[in-house]
Amino acid sequence: MQSFDDPRPVAGEDRCPGPSTRDIILGDGCDVPDALIAESYAFLGDGEIAYDRYISSDAMNAELEGMWSRVWQWACRVEHIQEPGDFYTYDIGRYSVIVTRTQAGEIKAYRNACLHRGTQLKPSGSSGAANDLRCPFHGWTWNLDGSLKNIPCRWDFPHVQDEEYRLPEVSVDTWGGFVFVNLDPDCAPLADHLGPLADHFSGRWDLTDRRIRLHIQKELPTNWKAAQEAFLEAYHVYETHAQALATAGDANAQYDIFSDTVTRFVHTIGTQSPHYEGEQTEQEIFDKLRLSEPAVVPEGKSARSVAADILRRQIGEASGVDLDSYSDSEMLDSIEYHLFPNMCLFPGVSLPMIYRFRPHEEDPGRTIFDLLFLEMVPEGTPMDYPPEPIMLGVDTSYADAPGMDPGLGAVYDQDTDNLALQYRGFKGSKKRGQTLGNYQEARIRRFHMTLDDYLAQA
Repeated sequence: MQSFDDPRPVAGEDRCPGPSTRDIILGDGCDVPDALIAESYAFLGDGEIAYDRYISSDAMNAELEGMWSRVWQWACRVEHIQEPGDFYTYDIGRYSVIVTRTQAGEIKAYRNACLHRGTQLKPSGSSGAANDLRCPFHGWTWNLDGSLKNIPCRWDFPHVQDEEYRLPEVSVDTWGGFVFVNLDPDCAPLADHLGPLADHFSGRWDLTDRRIRLHIQKELPTNWKAAQEAFLEAYHVYETHAQALATAGDANAQYDIFSDTVTRFVHTIGTQSPHYEGEQTEQEIFDKLRLSEPAVVPEGKSARSVAADILRRQIGEASGVDLDSYSDSEMLDSIEYHLFPNMCLFPGVSLPMIYRFRPHEEDPGRTIFDLLFLEMVPEGTPMDYPPEPIMLGVDTSYADAPGMDPGLGAVYDQDTDNLALQYRGFKGSKKRGQTLGNYQEARIRRFHMTLDDYLAQA
């Protein structure tokens, strides 16, 4: 044990000088949800993360067999399967799942493979409506509840017993308007996986009644873990988003490890980065936020409070939602939760994103990145079907997606433009692992620890 007079620093205790995220949020003078100012960090070690787990086909196969086949993961939104017969296919590596709503109104999920000769019943990436699940090869057909409906030339299959040829079910559950699936028939309940996330996202952070405004799907030239990790820390803002240092509290950001499966960071907007050289007035900070509406910051007010007031009014008028009770932090800040293995959720108002990172088939060097904007709607708004995903290639800018804010699209380009360089570095580096910060990159370490737990139990 380290003694009180030991001059060595205690690992994981160092923080950036200056006000903490919690200090800044409480300094706004707003009522905030308890979850927003909760703190939960523990030092998790400082060993390297091997590059081979990003580039190796063996590592990819181990994840598919030991983790993806046994973990809860979100497949679609409830809006995708509103009516009996609606279906949505979800693919992860070699696995494909059909999510559908039965005639009785139940949500069911099945392995997407015919029990005759294995053909997928529905093409990967497809969705729509159907009265049954019919194989396009020979016409074997199942009812929406998974029971066998028809075999052409049934006389030739006396050995097929109907009950033995029900479609194999996949575990399914819902939370926050998302449909989750788990390929493991013996999996623990979804609630166990969600852990503290369910409590944090109750009340006004409940995502059930939000709606998808925009869904972008982009291929990234890297491993799915590396793509995800680019969004799990604000440490990269200093170099990747240097233009934001005047208005983003990057190094002040708070990092929380709430459970094996749930982590979070909060970094403030409308505050000056500790890296920014020189002092600014609140008016100068506000002007650099580049809101669509100019304003004067009155004496005694902050850039944050003025910006939050403008956004409350603008977004409230556009959405028809009363935002008066939402704090400045909820209106402005980057509040990002991560749910293992591949989901990022933002409960804030002006940054209402959901991320998902999946391996592209079984290629360790290709990733599908789903970027959703999940926006508030007035209470009682009828459910409608979400927009189709806009597909973007590796070299296409996010700003080219119809409906995407060009300025925000440019920021996402900055986020992912480094990924190909990093992946090439993984392959060629003499040093064979990542060196992580004890605090700012702790979420990455927790993610790998949980992944290792799954692989060890496989």
